[in-house]
Amino acid sequence: MSTEAAKTEVGSYFISNYPPFSQWSGDALAHIQSAMANPPLKQLQRDGSSQETPLGLYLHIPFCRKRCKFCYFKVFTQMNAEEIERYVSALTREIELVSQQPVMGRRPIRFVYFGGGTPSFLSVKQLQSLFQRLHQSITWEQAEEVTFECEPGTLSESKVIALRELGVTRLSLGVENFSDAILEENGRAHLSKEIHKAWDWIVAANFPNVNIDLISGMVGETWDNWRENVRRTLELSPESVTIYQMELPFNTVYSKDLLQTQQAAPVADWQTKRDWVRYAFEEFQTAGYKVSSAYTVVKDPSKVSFSYRDNLWRGSDLIATGIASFGHLSGVHYQNVPEWNQYLGALLDEDRLPIGRAFVPTKDQSLIREMILQLKRGYLETEYFQTKFETDIAERWKDVWASYVRDGFAEMKVDSNGHCNRIELSMDGLLRVDALLPAFFEPQFRGVRYT
Repeated sequence: MSTEAAKTEVGSYFISNYPPFSQWSGDALAHIQSAMANPPLKQLQRDGSSQETPLGLYLHIPFCRKRCKFCYFKVFTQMNAEEIERYVSALTREIELVSQQPVMGRRPIRFVYFGGGTPSFLSVKQLQSLFQRLHQSITWEQAEEVTFECEPGTLSESKVIALRELGVTRLSLGVENFSDAILEENGRAHLSKEIHKAWDWIVAANFPNVNIDLISGMVGETWDNWRENVRRTLELSPESVTIYQMELPFNTVYSKDLLQTQQAAPVADWQTKRDWVRYAFEEFQTAGYKVSSAYTVVKDPSKVSFSYRDNLWRGSDLIATGIASFGHLSGVHYQNVPEWNQYLGALLDEDRLPIGRAFVPTKDQSLIREMILQLKRGYLETEYFQTKFETDIAERWKDVWASYVRDGFAEMKVDSNGHCNRIELSMDGLLRVDALLPAFFEPQFRGVRYT
């Protein structure tokens, strides 16, 4: 696992869970089966009361027009309509089986996320059929947020209108870059003209929340082009912007080539990427946006809540559906099987849930998970962890915090009694937050492969 390095090397940098996925196994399947067969656990609140754990739903749509050279997700290209229909049938059967599990309780689904792959790869008819079949088993009428990822070149005016009518509240548009040369070099399927076509349709459909994704450090990026990316994004004025720093996990096209040739990565070093994100954050702040996390700026925080992100970072339950998807229920992490025939066979031939591996974290590991994920917001409130986990995180990791304060990455805020009640990252700390997180890992998980 990457921690702090000057050059961008092959390996995972972005941390989205703990313990690392590589530690999950089939030996723990009985635990997720037991979790599903029992009522949901309650979640302790700040005032000492307990409430139902929030419930979310993730649906993985694994189809793409092309595989990006930096992509590490489970995706398939060149699938025909018959294969897509088989997958949709399996996915809807999975939702049906999940909906029958006692762990669902009577909880409303608080947030829904259609990820990929490219969910917008599906045609209007396929999308309408999918939503209709899903709603036969579950409803998300009370959801705070229904997010749908889109690749600009897969959108049409009729598809954008259909998504609005189907109840999607937030579109996440994978722009990544506005330079056609850089898009082509990195294997993106769309070009800049498709971005603007899609944007006109999105604006006309009056979507309440639209996010634009950018990537800092794509192969071929320059300072001049990055400034132009920021300018053009500001021109579109989306509700939020998410900026990821380019990394090279093991299973990408770029990584496989680099491991074979032993050449240096053609990706900007980490400091350059951080400088680019810093510049973008400053420009967006000048335009009135607020920094919401290490990756995100928001135009109006009262309008954009990021229910998916914030609930997950506080330990909510997440139903994972679709091939290779990750979820967690009643304190147990799990992942669906990652192979096409395995996934379809489990659901369409064996009529069972396609779970492949799981992990049961200790209470301490759950604490670390929530702490490192919430730190990505740029701050931690110590009372939250004292109440939920009976742990003073400022005292327990005082040596780590002291080193981060000394390096200018963090600041410890104290109350009138001299007790640290809030930990805040500086901008330098926020821009490198994923490199700061492994210091909180248990010794056995430091230096292991992340995925």
